[in-house]
Amino acid sequence: MKALRLHEDGLRLEEIPRPEPEGDDVLVRVHAAAITRDELTWPTDRLPATPSYELSGVVESTGEEVMALTPFDRDGVAAEWASVPRSVLAPKPSGLSHVEAAALPMPGLSAWQGLVVHGGLTAGQRVMVTGAGGGVGHLAVQLAAQLDAVVAEVGETCDLLFDTVGGEPLTRNAAGAGSIVTIAAEAPGAHYFIVEPDGAQLAALPELRPQVDSVFALADFDAAFDRLTQRGKRGKVVLSVVDSA
Repeated sequence: MKALRLHEDGLRLEEIPRPEPEGDDVLVRVHAAAITRDELTWPTDRLPATPSYELSGVVESTGEEVMALTPFDRDGVAAEWASVPRSVLAPKPSGLSHVEAAALPMPGLSAWQGLVVHGGLTAGQRVMVTGAGGGVGHLAVQLAAQLDAVVAEVGETCDLLFDTVGGEPLTRNAAGAGSIVTIAAEAPGAHYFIVEPDGAQLAALPELRPQVDSVFALADFDAAFDRLTQRGKRGKVVLSVVDSA
């Protein structure tokens, strides 16, 4: 199968054996895989490694259409096939294409875990989201509305401040917040967390519409990763692995 592989001297598209699932893993035919800024710096202790940790595809043994955020401590999914723990899989929303579904897992779970798991947001509470137009922020705003919370504007008091950017926006809005959750960086008075793969939580997400900035063929990986660093990017950059994705 074709797979992206990160080596010490950079990325290459290579032919490697199809993975053989073991234990709780299942084999997924990858239709689309989303990529994240700076992710090529993550697996430097286990090169060569396959990047991308968000997929939408089809389980080979059952034909189920699924999506997932896959574990960060193993190979990613920028390949034609991936061995994926069943526990991180969720049904692909019927209203989303494979490209759109691949753009949902990391920002969607970040929003859910920030607002619900760590923030304890409930109906009627006021929440402010810094970086509301960003990759996680725009889904957090959608999710807050689905949870019947009130989205506060900049400068207003709130029960929960969900910070996605850090820096001055976090500092400026912290004083009026009952509690603060952040995915940007550790900060005084804020609960910082790193998103965790979770198929049950992913399946529990209400209907959300992720932004897709751009789509590249797997063979155009250089252009795709270049796009991550460019100004004006809105939403996820996605690798289309199957032409119909």
